[in-house]
Amino acid sequence: KGYRVVAHDRRGHGRSEQVDSGHDIDHYAADAFAVAEALDLRSAVHIGHSTGGGEVARYVARHGGPAGRVAKAVLVAAIPPLMLQTETNPEGTPMEVFDGFRAALAGNRAQFFRDVPAGPFYGFNREGATVHEGVIQNWWRQGMMGSAKAHYDGIKAFSETDQTEDLKAMTVPTLVLHGEDDQVVP
Repeated sequence: KGYRVVAHDRRGHGRSEQVDSGHDIDHYAADAFAVAEALDLRSAVHIGHSTGGGEVARYVARHGGPAGRVAKAVLVAAIPPLMLQTETNPEGTPMEVFDGFRAALAGNRAQFFRDVPAGPFYGFNREGATVHEGVIQNWWRQGMMGSAKAHYDGIKAFSETDQTEDLKAMTVPTLVLHGEDDQVVP
């Protein structure tokens, strides 16, 4: 139908370089802008899930919207505005949960990338859920391709970045899709 779909591997993930710095929302958004510029994307619809939704919000607010490259945005089970529990976000997730992610990742990265998809990420830990072993193994494969440093630092990026101002700065039509029972991004 004439649509072009561009997907990128975030720095330190997939087939991207495993650099030792820049594993934060600012750099994720700047990298997305570099891809959009290099491909001269215009009137694009930017779609992001989970941390990718935070990347989209920051990109649209700081780069894509001001440069006129974005037509619309879609945030799917996305991290904005803020996941971390704070005084101003009392319904957020306590820091101890994210510290637990970091400890599990540092302690046994391969097991971490097995436990998360086998449990809360896909809801396979729910009573009556049909577990798809291939989906779990594919998530593990994708995780193990990336940089341990990128993943460790990424926990801070997705959990502690307050994107309230990004959401306020977004001026393009934005579709927000989020359930009421997400175990990872509530």
